[in-house]
Amino acid sequence: MKRKLIPTLTGILALGGLFSCGTQPGGGTYQQSSAEPQGHNAPLAAADSRRAGSEMKPAPAPAERPGLATGWGNEKSSPVYAQSFVRSSSKPAGVDAIYYNNPEGIRAMAQAPERVGGMQEAAGGLVEWGIKGRVGLLSAYKEWGAGRRLVAGAADGTYSILIKNRSRSTLEVVASVDGLDVMDGAAASYGKRGYLIEPGQTLDIDGFRTSHHSVAAFKFSSVANSYANLRHGDTRNVGVIGLAVFTQKGVNPWTWMPDEVSRRITAQPFATPPR
Repeated sequence: MKRKLIPTLTGILALGGLFSCGTQPGGGTYQQSSAEPQGHNAPLAAADSRRAGSEMKPAPAPAERPGLATGWGNEKSSPVYAQSFVRSSSKPAGVDAIYYNNPEGIRAMAQAPERVGGMQEAAGGLVEWGIKGRVGLLSAYKEWGAGRRLVAGAADGTYSILIKNRSRSTLEVVASVDGLDVMDGAAASYGKRGYLIEPGQTLDIDGFRTSHHSVAAFKFSSVANSYANLRHGDTRNVGVIGLAVFTQKGVNPWTWMPDEVSRRITAQPFATPPR
């Protein structure tokens, strides 16, 4: 499916997205890129995106920490261009996290983990997301009690963050890996800009952005060889992938979800439990 995205955006393909460059409460204004999208409907990355890997310097290896972290994979093409988006609030509509480790680490981290589907809802159902490996979604688990979501990876395997917009309005998503923003490889923050996802479309974030044209693939590694350690010498937050979802100013995404509204209106407080 190919669609012209400028001047009117109609969607984002699974391997492409948009990045926001507009104003937001408490933030500045980003200039729109004059470059035309390239390749498959080019994704959008923040206008101030830095070349995250250009300054990597080896840091002292941390004490032997078992389990997985995320390293700096091969560079791959992923062109982006700017599109204006004004957030409805400086606070996200919802925040979610998925923890990852090797199978042994998951068994150590979670009490009685239950196998669940690879995609999960976030931000009140505005999006659903999961972690995809080379072949399909990674095995996912839900921790008994605390309810944390975990996915099982394998050393040297690449992965991507798969996010689907279930609403009928454009959303902005800010993603982090090991506490680092996927746009610039620096400390993650809600104040940074993210990718835009058109209604009903799916975004596949498959690496740390190195420029407006490419990313370095997410690759499972040891903690010592993680990007967080080699670039920042800080491994406090390895093993977690974060997502913050922002709605658009002046647009109520729930008014464009008639099926969801109908289901909620007809919900029965004392309905017969399913058998």
